[in-house]
Amino acid sequence: MLLEGKKILVTGGSRGIGRALCEVFAREGADVAFCYAANKAAAAETAALIEGQGRKAIAIHADVGDRPASRAMVERVTDELGRIDICVMNAGINRESLFLRMAEEDWDDIIRTNVHGLFNVGQPVYQQMMRQRGGVFLSITSISAIRTAPAGVPYATSKAAAVGFIKQIAREGSRLKIRANAIAVGVVETDLADTIPAHFLKLYKDWCAMGRLGTAAETAELAAFMVSDRNSYMTGEVVVQDGGVVV
Repeated sequence: MLLEGKKILVTGGSRGIGRALCEVFAREGADVAFCYAANKAAAAETAALIEGQGRKAIAIHADVGDRPASRAMVERVTDELGRIDICVMNAGINRESLFLRMAEEDWDDIIRTNVHGLFNVGQPVYQQMMRQRGGVFLSITSISAIRTAPAGVPYATSKAAAVGFIKQIAREGSRLKIRANAIAVGVVETDLADTIPAHFLKLYKDWCAMGRLGTAAETAELAAFMVSDRNSYMTGEVVVQDGGVVV
């Protein structure tokens, strides 16, 4: 029960890593609110997993790239759960395209969700944590933020932005007892991995000491410890979880 009694908000919780986060957090004793962009049926499945652990679930249809919708989501979660102890910024998108041929709208969509979402959700949560004098941020970022991994220019750019965001939140938030860390994941078996060309996935497995892709459950287990009170002396750090990739 690493997270007993905690109130957690997860962005992008209907599938993949987000769903695994919600399930593991609930197993560890937390009530979990999460947002989803489109798939209501998938969101209902995630909510059922949380409730199956005996915890409260709140599923909210909200686009993190939409500032008013994001602020309304944070307000609703705060009202219904009473507070937000932990915010996990997981929502993200990618598009399969080389930079040379990338359409402007693809770049804009990725930056809107992956970067603007950090501010749209992060600021109202930060303000709430400031009032309650404490809280934890965790960003699910990518090794493409720090290495030459085959993930696409805008995606890598957005994930590097998430690293900078976390490090500065850790600096500014320390006096308010707010911690902030990130997990830089390698390629994980999710829908997002489907945006990576097959020949790059094969190369990744060759580069990876474990010889395989990661799983969402593995990331969720690490995340549960990182946001818990047992990890109270870590802030401003990026923990790499990529199976031992050497590029």
